[in-house]
Amino acid sequence: MINIDIISFEFKHFYRSRAKIFSYIFFMVLCVVSIYNGFEMMQKQLNTIKEIKQNQHEKILEKIGWFDQGISGPVDKPWIDIHEPYWSVRSTPTYMIKEPSSLFPLGIGQSEQFGFYKKVNRWSSTYDSDMVEEISNYERLINGNIDFSFLIIFLLPILMIILTYNINGLEKDLKFYKLILSQNRRINNLLINRLLFYVLLIIFSIDILIISVALINYSFLSNMFDVLKLVLIANTYVLAFASFFYFINKKGQSSSSIAFRMISVWLVFCVIIPGSVHQYTSYKYPVNYMTDFLDVNRKQTYEVFKLSNTDLYYILIDLHRDLIDTKKSQEKILDSKLIRRSISTIVNQMNISAANLIEEQNNDKNKIIRSSYFFNPVTYTQNLWNSITETDYNSYRKFRLNIQNSIDKRNDLIIYDSWNDYKVDKDKYMLYLKDLTNQY
Repeated sequence: MINIDIISFEFKHFYRSRAKIFSYIFFMVLCVVSIYNGFEMMQKQLNTIKEIKQNQHEKILEKIGWFDQGISGPVDKPWIDIHEPYWSVRSTPTYMIKEPSSLFPLGIGQSEQFGFYKKVNRWSSTYDSDMVEEISNYERLINGNIDFSFLIIFLLPILMIILTYNINGLEKDLKFYKLILSQNRRINNLLINRLLFYVLLIIFSIDILIISVALINYSFLSNMFDVLKLVLIANTYVLAFASFFYFINKKGQSSSSIAFRMISVWLVFCVIIPGSVHQYTSYKYPVNYMTDFLDVNRKQTYEVFKLSNTDLYYILIDLHRDLIDTKKSQEKILDSKLIRRSISTIVNQMNISAANLIEEQNNDKNKIIRSSYFFNPVTYTQNLWNSITETDYNSYRKFRLNIQNSIDKRNDLIIYDSWNDYKVDKDKYMLYLKDLTNQY
């Protein structure tokens, strides 16, 4: 039962405790700084995206101008003919972009491990060097990019320990616990209400920060469901630790023993279990897959270029069955230039096969992690949080799939329109732009 007098008493105790006030203020300052860093990172991404789109628009207008002027391409590059599908598609600047979500400042997640934009050409792949980096959250802390979700999930329990470790323990340290017990036999009610003050303080503070970010980004109404999910996750997380700490406070014999047990709970759930799961998955699936991918891009690609035109043709027919019905396939003599221009689609298929192996390995890793959720709730909470802010692995996997679709579409346009010997005019180029850029 809620007792206003007890909560009021605990507020006075909190207000007079410099250590608790300092810890609370310091944590809140860290939260504000992390959100500010999130906004800065988000704004940098938005500025980069704006610059990319502007640059892309200018280059596209230049290509459209070639059709209006009746020229085939730039004067200093006479070999370019915009009326050929090969050069028309190849000359069109194509970018795939992952826009940051409006809740991005609340969870950076894996945004610094993966790129948020990709310039696509016919030789591109989803695991190019500009798409994958290896930066951990701990390195971001060293560099100053503090993640708000990291603070909530891993450091907030420590703040709760600082605020609540001497509840029911200080009385036993000072030997007047029995006096309190004799005057108020409902000791559970006293303990619950004292803990309740700190739970309400933390929940109110965190909820205000989450809602403030949504309001600043004008996304509270449009993303109300996601905002409420973050609030629910944060509140449930606080209540879960508060429940553990309640039983520790109730059974503790002194402030030091209570603090030790609280820290032990934090270490088990926030460090030992997630760390053990991570070590196990790293041991079972060591990070060595990029060597296979580099072999595709180097050795195997060079081997493809060494093949004869006839061999390349049959590989192309095997990959694209419809090519056999095209105009160029009906000719008695194979067009060697056309076949050489089609090699990129073979390399693309090799890249897809190598990338699929990587994705399968990542999927196996994720299965292990998901299977640990019932005893690894902290990792589950972190992944759930990042999925809402669209900075988790699955969000970037979806981005990679969009990139691969763009690569496939680019190669298909070159292959089929070139083998059908189509000529590109302005109207057809506008259709290319619609397929390749989704802007026209």
